[in-house]
Amino acid sequence: MCDMTSSATPPIQPSAAANGTPWGLPRGLIVVLATAGLLGAVLGLQQFQSILAPALLALVLVVGVHPLTGMLRRRGFPPWLAVTTTLLTVFGILLGLAGAIAVSIGQLATLLPTYQDQFTQLVDQLQQVLQSFGVGPEQIQTALSGVSFGKVAGALVGVLAAFASTLSGLLFILFVAGFMVLDSPHFARRFDLIAAEREGLGASLGNFTRGTRSYLLVSTVFGLIVAVIDTGFLWLAGVPLPLLWGLLAFITNYIPNIGFLIGVAPPAVLALLEGGPRLMLIVIVGYSVINFVIQSIIQPKYVSDAVSLSLTLTFLSLIFWTFVVGPLGAVLAIPLTLLSKALLIDIDPNTRWMSGLIESGPGPVDGVQTEDTEDTGPPAADEPAATTAATTTTTDGSPARVDAG
Repeated sequence: MCDMTSSATPPIQPSAAANGTPWGLPRGLIVVLATAGLLGAVLGLQQFQSILAPALLALVLVVGVHPLTGMLRRRGFPPWLAVTTTLLTVFGILLGLAGAIAVSIGQLATLLPTYQDQFTQLVDQLQQVLQSFGVGPEQIQTALSGVSFGKVAGALVGVLAAFASTLSGLLFILFVAGFMVLDSPHFARRFDLIAAEREGLGASLGNFTRGTRSYLLVSTVFGLIVAVIDTGFLWLAGVPLPLLWGLLAFITNYIPNIGFLIGVAPPAVLALLEGGPRLMLIVIVGYSVINFVIQSIIQPKYVSDAVSLSLTLTFLSLIFWTFVVGPLGAVLAIPLTLLSKALLIDIDPNTRWMSGLIESGPGPVDGVQTEDTEDTGPPAADEPAATTAATTTTTDGSPARVDAG
């Protein structure tokens, strides 16, 4: 007789990885561990701020000017001359910026003491206005106790000193940038090797370099436009040191969201000391019109096309990178965010879905962006329907085929 004992095998239990919890850990614990690791990494980077900030500035500058080497090579320049020209360009940018800031701080420090009397008159006028509104002398004294000419002058100089402090290690920046430029002719070959071994890493780094160059180009062009217009406007309005404030407007154009506020504050205060509230109001209104049209209407469209980051992320990146690497982090917030996105999100197909949360516009679906294709009708009769496929493009730019069932 045949053994009627049931031979059914017990059902296979799904693994922890199938349930979306790798290593068999609860998902909540994984989130806690990842958050703790991120916090530790951020605090660790902050401790090396004095080295990290100059190195990142050198990296961004070299990434921005690296195409100059290739352009000169294509025009027949020998390799040594192309690299030397690129190196001199980087050195010229750094030395020119450092020199301009140093000269500006000296001019401002020389000019400010001449406004001591005007500041005293403004304080007296403010006291009279407050008294006309019924404010008592003791209340006025309390309100104005923290206001002094020294503090106002220190705040004006401090804005430029914050940027100058980032260039305090100028010699270190020049050395780092110089070595990076000397290595730059081999970047393309190294990228090809990386892409051959790690396709996702090569594509993500390529996206970072292209996005950074596009962002630097857009910000530089619009920064020059804003600087020229602001300089001319301040010169016509009679505000002292218009070239200095034009330079400040150019630098702060690289700071997302709040760069305009930083750029307008010093010339507005100096206009108050020079010509009173009326001139200060003219400066604020003029700056608002100029910068609103250029920086809030025209420029964001080009920046969005270049980096595809949402406004919320750009603002949070500004705060985060300023906390990590200091004042220079405000200027480099966008490039550093692009680098972090390339190394933490774009490199892994399992995390590319997060791009839809941080990019401007609609994000990819399941890591795949489908190209617009023309409807060519049903497949031919002699073509099996199961083999019909739509050509798609993944987020790293490689072609993929999605079978149409």
